[in-house]
Amino acid sequence: MEEIAPLSARSAMLSLLLGSHPDRMSAAELVRAGEHFGIPPTTVRVALTRAVAAGDLERDADDPRQYVLGERLAARQRRQDEAVLDAETAWEGTWEMAVVVVTGRTGAERAALRERLTSYRLAELREGVWTRPANLRRPQEYADETVLMTFAATPGEDPARLAAGLWDLAAWAGEGRRLLRRLERTTAPAPRLAVAAHLVRHLAADPLLPAALLPTDWPAAAMRTAYAAYQDELRELALSASL
Repeated sequence: MEEIAPLSARSAMLSLLLGSHPDRMSAAELVRAGEHFGIPPTTVRVALTRAVAAGDLERDADDPRQYVLGERLAARQRRQDEAVLDAETAWEGTWEMAVVVVTGRTGAERAALRERLTSYRLAELREGVWTRPANLRRPQEYADETVLMTFAATPGEDPARLAAGLWDLAAWAGEGRRLLRRLERTTAPAPRLAVAAHLVRHLAADPLLPAALLPTDWPAAAMRTAYAAYQDELRELALSASL
């Protein structure tokens, strides 16, 4: 089985804050947590300085000794939570559809729009036409894009075939099962953190389709359960570091 590289000190600190959901942690607490993962205190402090410079972390306005997630990572944490929690609601067969109606945008603008639509778990059916089953509780906040028209639609073809064409479900499931096995077998703190980080990133790419459209033995539920248990481990570590 392919090895998973250990996380850098900076990635380890960010993963700790992303996964354990502390409101904030001080430098001293993060240093003590770093020791659990075999990261020297000096390396942790350098990593924190660089994370602040990059905007990944911020100093708390009320207590500069405390670090909180920057805006981009706070948004990523919300997407992770959506992937870990059960985000599905009753599905009546309709699909969300977003159509790009403005041309002449820069490459950066097009890339930003694609990233935003992908983050809402839409897939591109044709150039400029994005869709997914309307089975998620999350609001369609992407609809505020001035370059989009949004619709509710019902596909004329078999929805399971349509979903299989939009997402590579077999490949996603195979990688998910591999990561789940690896997390179950990995006990050393630093490698376990690296595997868990890969697992939750993979969960963030789960299309969160209705059960009727998924292959049999879809591993997402088992992955969510395993990662939720690992979050409990991280919370215990964060709490012990604060003592």
